[in-house]
Amino acid sequence: MKDRETNAGGPEEAQTRRTEEEPGREKACGTRTEDAENDGLEKEQTAAKGAEGADAQGCQEDDPEADSQGGPETGKKKGFFSKKKDKKDEQIEELTDRLKRSMAEFDNYRKRTEKEKSAMYEIGAKDIIEKLLPVVDNFERGLAAVPEGEKTVFADGMDMIYRQLMKMLEDAGVKPIEAAGQPFDPNFHNAVMHVEDESLGENIIAEEFQKGYLYRDSVIRHSMVKVAN
Repeated sequence: MKDRETNAGGPEEAQTRRTEEEPGREKACGTRTEDAENDGLEKEQTAAKGAEGADAQGCQEDDPEADSQGGPETGKKKGFFSKKKDKKDEQIEELTDRLKRSMAEFDNYRKRTEKEKSAMYEIGAKDIIEKLLPVVDNFERGLAAVPEGEKTVFADGMDMIYRQLMKMLEDAGVKPIEAAGQPFDPNFHNAVMHVEDESLGENIIAEEFQKGYLYRDSVIRHSMVKVAN
């Protein structure tokens, strides 16, 4: 029994030990409580930060024009300026427009030159034909002066040349204007005489003094005629 009391240290010593151990326990419990409170505050701050980050991310996802660095206003400005065309696209459009204008101008130039060439050719052809018509008139007068029963080889040769010349003019688009027995038309005929003839109707051509000719439906020379009534 004595040994047990000695080893246990007695009730007084146990009470002393409890008294000494209690402040340490209280300190430990106080530290744990403060740590728990600090941990709770940190968790709340972390949760608040996470909520703010989620809200910010949600705002960025809701606003498609918002920029990751500059915010919604910067995104709107960037979207506005993004509508501006690229310089390369502007150059392509400008060159395409120039090409279309050049092609249109060239087409107009081609059509204009074709008309001018056609007009120049027609003017030149008319000039040559007008110079040949007096030769045709002389052939006709010479052949008309030869009597029917007294034609010679020379007269036959002249007639062949005359027919060949008229064939050439016909192939070039020249044809004589019909006059004798036709109604008078000032667009094709030139009246130099007027005669009263009951056998003919009013404004009927009684006689043709000089043949008129057309070149491609345009008058080269008007027919010189005598009109009846």
